[in-house]
Amino acid sequence: MFMTTGGLNRTHAIQGILTATASKMLRSEKPDEFSLFDGLFDEVKQDLMKQAQETDADGLIEVRFNTEVVRMNVAPKFLVVHGYGTAVKFPNSKKVE
Repeated sequence: MFMTTGGLNRTHAIQGILTATASKMLRSEKPDEFSLFDGLFDEVKQDLMKQAQETDADGLIEVRFNTEVVRMNVAPKFLVVHGYGTAVKFPNSKKVE
C-alpha cells in the first residue's frame, strides 16, 4: 500500500475518492499550540490508508491536505486537518497478506 501526492505513470483503475478529517480543540491557556497539527496529519493519513485497504485499493494518488483554524464566537479554537485522495488498483495485481 502506498500514498503519494503526485500522479502515477502506470496503468491503474480508479477505485474512488477517499476523504478523512481530524480536529483538536485548543485549550484556552495554550491557544497557539500549532504543533498539534502534526498528530492530526498522522491521524488523517492513517484513516485514508485504512479506507484504501477496505476498498481493496493498491494505493492512494494525488493526496492533498487542507489545514484550518476554526474560531467559534463563544467556544475555543479548533485545529482541523482534512485530507483526500484517489484510491487506485493495478490491473491483475494480487494482494499479499
